[in-house]
Amino acid sequence: MSCRSCGSNKQHVFKADIPIVFPRIEDLGKPIVWVFPNLLVCLACGYTEFVVPGMELRVLRDNAQVNESELGTQAHEPAH
Repeated sequence: MSCRSCGSNKQHVFKADIPIVFPRIEDLGKPIVWVFPNLLVCLACGYTEFVVPGMELRVLRDNAQVNESELGTQAHEPAH
């Protein structure tokens, strides 16, 4: 598969730890949502893709309350 941005076939998968924070000032008290995805990185242009796992996505989308020990327990491959 080629890069969605530049068309290069020079892509590689890397593991990552990514903190996601809510952007608005009124959300400063909300906890950081950590995700541990596999990143698909284009080594030609830097374009990167990853998937936010289901539970972490639910927290971001619905402001759902979950036990922090439940977050970051699943790693997913980037969408191809």
